[in-house]
Amino acid sequence: MSTPTTQAPLERAAAMRRWNDPFPRLLDWFDTLVPGEFGWRTGYTHSIRVEEYTQNGNFVVRAELPGIDPAKDVDITVGDGLLTISGERKERVETMHRSELFYGKFTRTIALPTGANEKSVNAEYRDGILEVRIMMPTTKPEVTHIPVGRG
Repeated sequence: MSTPTTQAPLERAAAMRRWNDPFPRLLDWFDTLVPGEFGWRTGYTHSIRVEEYTQNGNFVVRAELPGIDPAKDVDITVGDGLLTISGERKERVETMHRSELFYGKFTRTIALPTGANEKSVNAEYRDGILEVRIMMPTTKPEVTHIPVGRG
């Protein structure tokens, strides 16, 4: 990874925006202080971290999901312009001295870009990262110009 002094100005600015955005880090910190078992958070479902981008005509969503069996623990649905990744990470250790890992149910719903082909979805899990690819249209929608008449 390059240091801030060797990064291009735009890359450095993007990296600083991500670092300076305290909200995701604040939620992580709060969840380490207040575990989900307390009554006021009954039924708590934590979110998962994702990144979205387009690549080679596909809309790509990558989700951090370490320590799961994707065949058993993850459910991916697509419909009505939404992609939903949900599942559960089960605790596998009987004696725990300390844990900052998320266990329990998780879910994340992402709005798909206009024109995403909901019938052309494929998912792959490797090294703790779930990658979902959805094909985007290759042709641009036809634009119709409407003449304005004088009344």
